[in-house]
Amino acid sequence: MSQPVRNIAILAHVDAGKTTLSERILFTAGEVRRPGRVEEGLATMDYLPEEKDRGITIESGVAHFEWKDTWFNFIDTPGHVDFGAEVDTALTAVEGAILVVSAASGVETQTVAAFKKLREAGVRTILFVNKLDNPDYSLDETLINIEEVLGVRPVLMTLPEYRDGKMTGVLDVLSKSRLEHSAAGEEVVDEGWNVDDGWDQAHDLKKHYAEAVEFASNFDDEILKLAMEGKPVPAKILLRGLKALAACDDYALCYAGSAMEGFGVRSLTTALTFFLPEVPAFDKGELGQVIRLRYFKGVGEISIFRSHTDLERKAWPAGFEFSRLKANLLVPVDEIRAGDIYALRTPFETELGEVIYLDERRETRDERREAGTLNSKFSQADPRLREDDVPRTSNPEPRTSIRDKYQPLLQTRVECLGSEDFLHVDKSLNMLSRMDPSFRVQKDDGGFWYLHTVGEVQLDVLLSRLKREFGCEVKAGSPEVRWQERLCREVGPVENSFQLGPHKISIKLSATPLEGDAHDIRLSADFLETAPREILAGVRSALLESAEVGILGKGALVGVRFEVHEFTWTEGALPPMIKKACADAVTKLIKLADVELYEPIMELSLECPVNFAGLVTGDIQSRDGKVKEIGGDGKTHFLKAEVPLRKIFGYATGVRSISKGTALYSMKLLGYKPATV
Repeated sequence: MSQPVRNIAILAHVDAGKTTLSERILFTAGEVRRPGRVEEGLATMDYLPEEKDRGITIESGVAHFEWKDTWFNFIDTPGHVDFGAEVDTALTAVEGAILVVSAASGVETQTVAAFKKLREAGVRTILFVNKLDNPDYSLDETLINIEEVLGVRPVLMTLPEYRDGKMTGVLDVLSKSRLEHSAAGEEVVDEGWNVDDGWDQAHDLKKHYAEAVEFASNFDDEILKLAMEGKPVPAKILLRGLKALAACDDYALCYAGSAMEGFGVRSLTTALTFFLPEVPAFDKGELGQVIRLRYFKGVGEISIFRSHTDLERKAWPAGFEFSRLKANLLVPVDEIRAGDIYALRTPFETELGEVIYLDERRETRDERREAGTLNSKFSQADPRLREDDVPRTSNPEPRTSIRDKYQPLLQTRVECLGSEDFLHVDKSLNMLSRMDPSFRVQKDDGGFWYLHTVGEVQLDVLLSRLKREFGCEVKAGSPEVRWQERLCREVGPVENSFQLGPHKISIKLSATPLEGDAHDIRLSADFLETAPREILAGVRSALLESAEVGILGKGALVGVRFEVHEFTWTEGALPPMIKKACADAVTKLIKLADVELYEPIMELSLECPVNFAGLVTGDIQSRDGKVKEIGGDGKTHFLKAEVPLRKIFGYATGVRSISKGTALYSMKLLGYKPATV
C-alpha cells in the first residue's frame, strides 16, 4: 500500500504568526534543523528577497514533510490582501488547511476573509490559536471571539500550561498527555505526568475531554451510548467521532499554543494525519493540473503541478521533467504519485489551471491552445476563450474566471529606458501576468504599458521582480486610482470599416448599459452561423479589450452589452485588422458624454491605543472618510470607516507617524460610487 498523501495550506491575517508556525511544523517533522525566524529573514518558506525585506509571504511557498507515515505537501500562503489570488489558487490543490488566529488580536479582517475562502472552496479547516506564550492573552476570550465572528463552535484539543507566568507546555486533550520541551527544543511527551495524579490543570483537561466526547456523540452512536451509560470513552473511539465532527461546518477542531516558542505544534501536526480527508479520485487519462506558475532565474518557467496519476520516469511524456520543490530548491524525482505536488518543466508554455492529459500529442495541444479550449478546473469556461463549448446558434452567457474575482484598483504607466528592450520587457510583463491572475498588463500603441494591480504593495513587488528576475530596467510613473467607467444610455448602432490592401472588415455595433460589472457580447444569428471560430473569438476578444481600456482612460468600461448587428470580412483578413475595426467602432460609438465615472471606496478597519483615537479619527475625516463604526475596551480603540481610495495613498506612513507605529489596519474594496471630483 502506497504512503498516504495530504496537501495542506496555512492561512491567517498578517502578523498572526502563520509563517512562524510553518517553520515550527517543518522543525517538528525533522525537515529543518532549526526553525527560521521571519524577523531575521531566515524563514525557509519566505525565500524571495522581497519577502525577506518586508517580513511577509508573497508567493505560496511549497515544502514537504513526513509525519506519522503520511506524506504532506505544505503550502504557506500570503496573508496580505494584495496577494489573495495566491490563496485562491493554492486552495484548489489541498485537502485541508490550518487557519491561524492570534490571541493578541483575535479574529481580524483577513482571518474572516480567509475563513470565507476555505468554506467556499470546501476545504476542511483546523484552527490554531497562536501567541499564547503571553499569559495576558486570553484563550477563552479568543474562543468566544471565534464562535461569534466565524460562526463555528471551536472544540479545544490542546491547553497551554503556565508556571510562574511562563508557558511551560501544553496538555493534549485526545491523548490526555502533557508535552514539554526536550533539551534540543523539540516537543516530547512528559512520561512522568499522569492526568489522574492531581497535577495543575488536570481538571481543565478532563473537562475539555468531556466536552469533546459530548460534541463527538452527535456524530457517533457508540460514543453516545457510552456517554449515556456513564462509561469512559476510549481515545480511539473518540478519535473516530472527532473525524466525523471535523467534516461538519458547524464545528472546528481548535489547537492552542505558541508558534514562536514551539508549544502545541506537535499535537497540531498529528491532527493533520487524523482529521483531513484523502486526496480525491481523478479522471483517468489526466496527467495532472497546473496550480501555480513560477520563474526561476537561470532555469526559466516552472509549473507547480498536482499529479493525477502514478507514473514512473520511463512513462513520462517526452520532454517532461518533474522535481520536488522545497521553497526555491528543485530536486529531481524518478516517479510521480497521484495527489502529490511537483515542479514541472515542459517543452511548451503551460497555463494556470490547465489540465494536461496523458495521451495528448503536442500538435493536438497546440491546436487546442490556438482554439482557446485548454481545460481548466479553476473556473467555468471563459466566453473569450472557450468557443467550442457553446452552441453555434446561440450567444453564451458570461462566465467568471479566477481573474474576474480580483479588480485591479491601481494603474501605473511603465516604459522602457531603451527601445531595444521593448520585446524583452513585454515578454517579461506577460510572464508575470500569467503567474499572478490578479495582475494585468495593458499594452499601449504608444510603446508603453499600464500595469493594473490590486494595491501598492503588489505593484512594488512586481517592479522589483521585473528587475531582479528578468533583468528589465523600466521607468514607472506614480500609481493612479483605476476608476470604473459606466455607460449612461443606450447608444448606436454605428457602422465602421477598416481596409488594408485588398482586405476589408466592416462592423455594425450598438451598446446598452447593464446592471453590475459584467460584459456581454451579443452576435447576430447570421454571424454566428457563418463565421469561423477564429473570427468569432477575434471579435469577442477585441470588444472586451476595448472595454478594458475604457473610453476616458480612467479605467475599464463595465456593465455594458455590445451587440454586433452585422459583421463582414474578406478572406485572409488578419487578427490585427479585426482588433482595429472593433476598437475604432467602439470609439465611434461611445462618446465622452455617454460615460459616467465611478470611484473605488475602501472599508478601512483600524485599531490603536485609545490615546491616539482622536488623531487617527481626525486624519481619516480629513481624507473624506466616513466613520461607520466605533468600539473598544477602554485600552484599544477600534473603528471602521469608508474612505475613497484616491485619498488613502501613503496611509501606512501617515498612520504610523500619527500613532507612533502602534496602529494596525486593513483595507478591502467596499464598492464603487459615482465620482465627486
